[in-house]
Amino acid sequence: MNIGKRIKDLRITQDLTQEELADRSELTKGFISQIERDLTSPSVDSLLDILEALGTDPETFFARDENEKIVFKKEDYFESDNDDLGYILEWIVPNAQKNLMEPTLVTIAPKGRTKNIPPYDGEEFGYVIKGGIKLVYGNEEAYDLKKGETFYFRADKEHYLLNEKNSEARVLWISSPPSF
Repeated sequence: MNIGKRIKDLRITQDLTQEELADRSELTKGFISQIERDLTSPSVDSLLDILEALGTDPETFFARDENEKIVFKKEDYFESDNDDLGYILEWIVPNAQKNLMEPTLVTIAPKGRTKNIPPYDGEEFGYVIKGGIKLVYGNEEAYDLKKGETFYFRADKEHYLLNEKNSEARVLWISSPPSF
């Protein structure tokens, strides 16, 4: 394991400079730089101070990421049917709520619609894979989309998808942060 690289990656992920990490861990910027470039190794006490400043612990820091799944297959998906509204929601990346974004596949029956999504601090993207939909955004805005078209918006208004057609619609719908 390359400790210096892991510390640097964690620091960058948290938008910290070497100087900020040094201040938080009561070490010098030069020492942090040397650790990140693997020019020196921290003592156990220094490493514990750095990990605490990065908001992690030794167990988490040294845990292997080998078990983190990267590829998902159809049998991994979790599906929820809403017969009342006429749509099926598939979480195509299980446990995505721990991630920065949540991709889903939504199949909307003819004359069906999704549930209302209340406003939240985030963004949404969609790609119409099949059929056509209407994106209802807020009280006064509605957009017609057909196969191959996309939508992208800040989720600061209530919204939902509506299928006014006589054929099924399918949409890749991604929210960030997860909201489904």
